[in-house]
Amino acid sequence: MNWYLKVLKNYVNFQGRARRKEYWMFTLFNIIISVVLTLVETVADISPFLTGIYSLFILLPGLAVTVRRLHDTGRSGWWILIGLIPLIGSIVILVFTCLESEREENRFGSNPKAA
Repeated sequence: MNWYLKVLKNYVNFQGRARRKEYWMFTLFNIIISVVLTLVETVADISPFLTGIYSLFILLPGLAVTVRRLHDTGRSGWWILIGLIPLIGSIVILVFTCLESEREENRFGSNPKAA
């Protein structure tokens, strides 16, 4: 949960680098919360208002952590725009976020794993 909260506190920070663990723990908690909200809406037979609000709330932190994750692999944050290409873009982003970090300091900052 600390990783999730760390990303939420850094929601406007598009600079620096994010470890794989930080990105994937944020994604895991994001999926869990979304599933729980969807179940609550289904059981209560209400419109998807809660998931819509949550999606808007999590949009900026999600973009920021993805950009920082791309920085960690040595890529510009502008690579996130490739995700707009249907199917192929999502696969490319998935591969980039799964790749290992650059071990040394790169143009985006020092290796967060070393710190």
